[in-house]
Amino acid sequence: MNKINQFFRILYIYYVLAKHGVDRVLLATLPFAALRLLSWCNPWNWCNRRSHSAGVVIRRALEDLGPIFVKFGQMLSTRYDLLPADIIAELAKLQDRVPPFPAQTAKKIIECTFKKPIIDLFCDFSPQPIASASIAQVHAATLADGRQMVVKIRRPTIEKIIRRDLALLHLVAKLAELLWTYGKRLRLRALVSEFEQTILDELDFMREAANASQLRRNFKNSSLLYVPEIYWPLTTDNILVMERIYGIRVSNQAALQKAGVNNKKLAERSVEIFFTQVFRDSFFHGDMHPGNIFIAAEDPEDPRYIAIDFGIMGSLSPTDQHYLAENLLAFLKRDYRRVAILHIESGWVPASVRVEEFEAAIRTVCEPIFERPLRDISFAQLLLRLFQTAGRFKLEIQPQLFLLQKTLLNVEGLARRLDPDIDLWQTARPFLQQWMRKRYSPRKLLKHMARQAPYLAEQLLKLPGLCHDVLQKKHQEQQASLEKKSSVSEYKRTAMSWFLVGIILTLTAGYLFILIY
Repeated sequence: MNKINQFFRILYIYYVLAKHGVDRVLLATLPFAALRLLSWCNPWNWCNRRSHSAGVVIRRALEDLGPIFVKFGQMLSTRYDLLPADIIAELAKLQDRVPPFPAQTAKKIIECTFKKPIIDLFCDFSPQPIASASIAQVHAATLADGRQMVVKIRRPTIEKIIRRDLALLHLVAKLAELLWTYGKRLRLRALVSEFEQTILDELDFMREAANASQLRRNFKNSSLLYVPEIYWPLTTDNILVMERIYGIRVSNQAALQKAGVNNKKLAERSVEIFFTQVFRDSFFHGDMHPGNIFIAAEDPEDPRYIAIDFGIMGSLSPTDQHYLAENLLAFLKRDYRRVAILHIESGWVPASVRVEEFEAAIRTVCEPIFERPLRDISFAQLLLRLFQTAGRFKLEIQPQLFLLQKTLLNVEGLARRLDPDIDLWQTARPFLQQWMRKRYSPRKLLKHMARQAPYLAEQLLKLPGLCHDVLQKKHQEQQASLEKKSSVSEYKRTAMSWFLVGIILTLTAGYLFILIY
């Protein structure tokens, strides 16, 4: 029955793709040019001759295919290294919104999970959801002690639906790589595997709660960012309960203006929050779109960000942090040779690439952009142009950096909406320079040694035993060597003795022979 369901699902997917004219997009590419006449077999092409861009066609098809395909499209919208700019721009418009499921179903899920009536868990539970997305929906609730909470409930059967569609995505990716040359360059199977890991992680609300708890600890008592508190007693893998926050959605410019919020300070703080997460904590919110960001405007001159939805978080290794900071500072100084060397040293570009050639390509991209005032430079456009140019040098961006790129572009877009005159580079430069100084300061070195002290002490305790084992092994090897040498010497002495005996016997025999004859 499962195979039959998959077959009908494939037929439905084909129906949606044909309806939106995705076949025309595919057949227009070079590998399928000879089959272009087949597009006339699609009935929708007879009655709908309006031409849309490839990006619009793909976006509309993904929206009709459902939430899992929408999320896959959202992930593709971050892959500036693989897709053309027009398709990226359209995929960025995908919205993860679906109709809510009934409140009674939500209550039943909660009661089945905790084996208690909902009235024993919350003194009040709002039947009207606050938000509804593909994986979960959110309801307001009040605890017995009066604390106001939000309850995030995973959709029933969503895991089964996700796994079904993931299996189909794997199949489609495999066929595309086999039959379509461009599909191999897109590395579709690797993309689907990456997406599978991301979306399955999002299904685990305990993981999201742990992410929120870590981020809250990182920004404890901070005037920049507030993270709601998790209520652990009622948090499971399919239900998340956390403090309810109140604020103005960052995309609601009219409300921010009415509240008298200082947009300039707000824009600068968005950049500061991003760099603090990336370079100080190496743990950053990976889904900072306007729907997940609110503003606490009690003090309009000192506004504070409030973040929600912690299903997607990113982190960088110290090595990646170092190369990223060095690259950004080198860009600001227009030191294109340093940028080229860093890309090769980090492994983002093969070591076989000539530094001079890569440097010239980077200069060609960056110089026209940097001739404008820094506040007019879009990092998104610079990044896009750089990826397009570096593609011919076999640029391989590490997986951990894709999420960072998406977040940085979101932050830039947010900052420029709040303050079109913001100088993103000038705001970031002092932070990067300070981070680089701290990284190599004696104080940082001493702190690192202090953190390593328990481990080093443990190793020191093992040192005498290790030294004894090494010396004993060395002694045994020497003994074996001496015994071997001794046996060889004995053999040589024995052989020499028998050789001399042989000579004496030969001479004696010869002498006797002469005497006899």
